[in-house]
Amino acid sequence: MASSEEDGTVEEKENNNKKRTKSTLATAWLTFYNIAMTAGWLVLAMAMTRFYIQKGTHKGLYRSIARTLKFFQTFALVEVGHCAIGIVRTSVIVTGVQVCSRIFMVWFITNSIRQIQSEESVILFLVVWTMTEIIRYSYYTFKLLNHLPYFIKWARYNLFIVLYPVGVIGELLTIYAALPFVRRSGMYSMRLPNKYNVSFDYYYCLIIVMLSYIPLFPQLYFHMLRQRRRMLHGEVIVEKDD
Repeated sequence: MASSEEDGTVEEKENNNKKRTKSTLATAWLTFYNIAMTAGWLVLAMAMTRFYIQKGTHKGLYRSIARTLKFFQTFALVEVGHCAIGIVRTSVIVTGVQVCSRIFMVWFITNSIRQIQSEESVILFLVVWTMTEIIRYSYYTFKLLNHLPYFIKWARYNLFIVLYPVGVIGELLTIYAALPFVRRSGMYSMRLPNKYNVSFDYYYCLIIVMLSYIPLFPQLYFHMLRQRRRMLHGEVIVEKDD
């Protein structure tokens, strides 16, 4: 009996040690990742500021930062993996939708259609994204380090009230500006007849994307408002099961 109890104790200790090791490694990786992403978006902010000071115009700004923007925004796909393997307790679907919608805006709209790259709406959502991501990744970094300044927490759960809607307006106006060019060029579209016997119209796809903001934006926005009440005012939010 004593031997079996000792074996059980040893096994339990080994399991606990493994869990602590995994937790330590996960925390180390997440800290590194968030520091890197904070630095990346700070580089973007400085590059945009420097360009505007030097040129005195926003025209050409997107092209000057496009490579850096595409790298850091695409690298955010790692966050979907974080959710999938459980080192971050966030919905894979919610994170996937948010990250992929950003990547779609960068690669399949702004980067693909040069005629819209100097639109004011592009600069609008870029400025909002940059501010949002610097605040968000800073928040996660300081939280992981157990040294979260209140002003970072305040910014995380207050500035989105304005930034989120403004960013959505910028994205929608950019997609709207792209529609005429997409329709004329027929980009990413497949017309019948073709050997696959499949028809796809990117123009109408973009319209559907715009319409999808109607149900999705309120859900995400009110979710953030609930999070704000919980984090800043200590309210207990009871989530209803679907």
